[in-house]
Amino acid sequence: MECCRRIQSSPFGLVAISLLLVLLVSVPKADANTDPLTALDNHGGQMLKGKLDLSVVFYGQFGRIQKNTLRAFLKSLNQKGPAGSGSQVSSWWRMVSSYVPGAAEIKVKVVKQYVDPNYSLGKVMTRDFIKILVKNAVVGLPGAIPVIVGARDVTVEGLCMGKCAEHGVIDKIPYVIIGNPETECPGACAWPFHRADYGPAGAILKPPSGDVGADAMVVALASGLASVVTNPYLTGLYQLGEKANMIEASTACPGMFGTGATPGYPGKVAVDPHTGGAYNAVGFKGKKFLLPALWNPKTSSCWTVM
Repeated sequence: MECCRRIQSSPFGLVAISLLLVLLVSVPKADANTDPLTALDNHGGQMLKGKLDLSVVFYGQFGRIQKNTLRAFLKSLNQKGPAGSGSQVSSWWRMVSSYVPGAAEIKVKVVKQYVDPNYSLGKVMTRDFIKILVKNAVVGLPGAIPVIVGARDVTVEGLCMGKCAEHGVIDKIPYVIIGNPETECPGACAWPFHRADYGPAGAILKPPSGDVGADAMVVALASGLASVVTNPYLTGLYQLGEKANMIEASTACPGMFGTGATPGYPGKVAVDPHTGGAYNAVGFKGKKFLLPALWNPKTSSCWTVM
């Protein structure tokens, strides 16, 4: 039972979805991949700790499943799923929290969320428009991190071109931006729920929510949050890769979702016997998710939650 391959990107609309996913095999819990891709350096810059207040903006038209899946993922970061349900989303988040030595688990709270269904800034999101959204998202919310989620018909400058999620800093405000890649670059940012544009062909996995866009966005959002925690001002934990691209905690292990991952094979994951959806973590009210591997600084290897 094989799986698929990791994806790259192409211009798209808010498709921040660091998408790399997995296979169709129900397996017992495992710990870490021992196939390190790189080493990350702490450049001495600030990393986030303590609490993470989020202001979430749904920009454009979204289906109920898409919004509910993203909301459930955020709720799952600090909440355990049902007893005996397997690997937990909260365990994945504890790994992110552990990057700050001696710090407690980061408490995540959505302090504001709103929908802009009328595309108030248009459907092509330039840097100038992103700046407006970021600043509007934190009005009256000092210290909050804007999370901008673009609909499938929104094109976001910088996304789909080598990356499926983005984080940055605007006027000293760290932010995360992702999008739904279903329309603009599914082969780059919706694998393994869609055929990859490049690389070895593999099985197309069924998304755990039943919605390709929703679960692709979860992968991207997970990646973006890990990056904004460990490298919020672009001075924290990273290494410069080709063309001076930053390799970060969530992008150092592309295409890995379970133990035994290799190019073209994302590793062993579980399959829901009722829906056929592939997943590696369980969260809020038993919701199932497929989450990307993280760089484990203690073992200098890629770590997966399953």
